Amino acid sequence: MQQRYVGNSGLRVSALTLGTMSWAGETDEQDATELLRTFLNAGGKHIDTAASYADGRSEAMIGSLLGDVVSRTEISISTKAGMTTSDGRRTVDTSRSAMLSGLDASLARLGTDYVDVWFAQAWDGNVPLDETLSALEFALRSGRARYVGVSNFSGWQTAKAAAVAGFPLVAAQAEYSLLQRKPEVELIPAVEDAGLGLMAWGPLGRGVLTGKYRGNIPADSRGANVVLAPYVEPYLSQQPSRVVEAVAMAGKGLGRTSLDVSLSWLLSQHGVATAIVGARTPVQLKEILDSQLTPLPPEISRALEDVSEPS
Repeated sequence: MQQRYVGNSGLRVSALTLGTMSWAGETDEQDATELLRTFLNAGGKHIDTAASYADGRSEAMIGSLLGDVVSRTEISISTKAGMTTSDGRRTVDTSRSAMLSGLDASLARLGTDYVDVWFAQAWDGNVPLDETLSALEFALRSGRARYVGVSNFSGWQTAKAAAVAGFPLVAAQAEYSLLQRKPEVELIPAVEDAGLGLMAWGPLGRGVLTGKYRGNIPADSRGANVVLAPYVEPYLSQQPSRVVEAVAMAGKGLGRTSLDVSLSWLLSQHGVATAIVGARTPVQLKEILDSQLTPLPPEISRALEDVSEPS
């Protein structure tokens, strides 16, 4: 698997990042073990998690696999702090105290004394930006994090953070796909101007771009789950369906899967360092890893961009 630099930094990550939002929830330890082994065997090197995923149990599951399945030095890990989830409600707190206590808890669950990239997971309008940035800087200076960045910030928020930090931010995380092209308007120009790399989550439109929702909602999908359906529903309306059909048509013409077309398009976009793929099962990951991940013909890319252009 291709290894790519993140922005202007010396950090290199695999073109695909293994996302673990479903771990310790939809994905049990047996499947997680197989996912990690399969990912590593395919040349994958970077794993993404967060303290908010399954209330920290995702991090703990990764920690249980370090040493037995993979040595710490063979992979890079990113995690995030500043957001908690309780009873389905999200609370954002990026104060220095919350961030640093969150980082120490993450390191304990992961069973490591450092993470490769540490993110502030969301913008907090109730906390001065300087205070949040001071936590990121302390993590760098203390060796708890090798690199730092911001997640789910808007373009102007990212630009402001990079401008006032006084130390290098190397990455931004945001949802980006053919079904969510909003980052192109403001975020990606800001990321490129600041020399950051974009780690794109939701690169398959929350699973919709794979084509599995064409015609019906599979019984084993998130769309059929009462709790998880709201995550998918925004991309099941008429306009996203037109994009899904266009991707399927492009795939048929190229002899490639819809999944491959979608990821290949994304990885060719300006500023993108890696695509975070949240495969829930080994079968899903195998399909992803079987993709060519090579640039699409220019005329195909233009056609997909025309049909997916935000209104």
